[in-house]
Amino acid sequence: MTPTDDALIAAIRGGDERALAHLYRLHWPMVSHFVLQNSGTEDDAQDVYQEGVMVFYEKVRDGSLELSCQIKTYLYAVCRRLWLKRLTSKSRFGVRLLDDEEHGPYLNTGAEEDVLAAEEQDRRFATMSEALDHLGEPCRSLLEGFYLLDKSMQDLTAEFGYTNADNAKNQKYKCLVRLKKLFFAHYKEEPI
Repeated sequence: MTPTDDALIAAIRGGDERALAHLYRLHWPMVSHFVLQNSGTEDDAQDVYQEGVMVFYEKVRDGSLELSCQIKTYLYAVCRRLWLKRLTSKSRFGVRLLDDEEHGPYLNTGAEEDVLAAEEQDRRFATMSEALDHLGEPCRSLLEGFYLLDKSMQDLTAEFGYTNADNAKNQKYKCLVRLKKLFFAHYKEEPI
């Protein structure tokens, strides 16, 4: 990483939106060129780059980014992986990407694992959302109230008309067991 990369990461971590905008402009031409050279359109390039920058941004903000290369190389690897995935989903046949000479040696950056982890997390959230949709009431509202809205058991007891907090806790537990069953019935871990 260069001192500029360190400063950029520190600024993004600190919530400086100008730093994120600078990062976006700085490496856009590289990703745009890559996508356009590999059967993509300008819109495709924008979508892939936006997604790649979001992977980077989220890793910086949650403190889990461990860079062993320049930001430019990391973003290239992330966007390359995202574009390859899109091309593969559009085609029944394998796809070979045309990489610039400049970037070829830098594809082992750890970005592949970060993209896979982000995709897996998105899949788990979608499965959990689907399980919540199938859970039904009052379980859905009870679990959302406790876990998402941080309502106390006393508040939930009054809101749902339970006789006491212990009954509300018991019902919450039963709802949680049902939610787990629904989640794991739909969620199948796929080998990476």
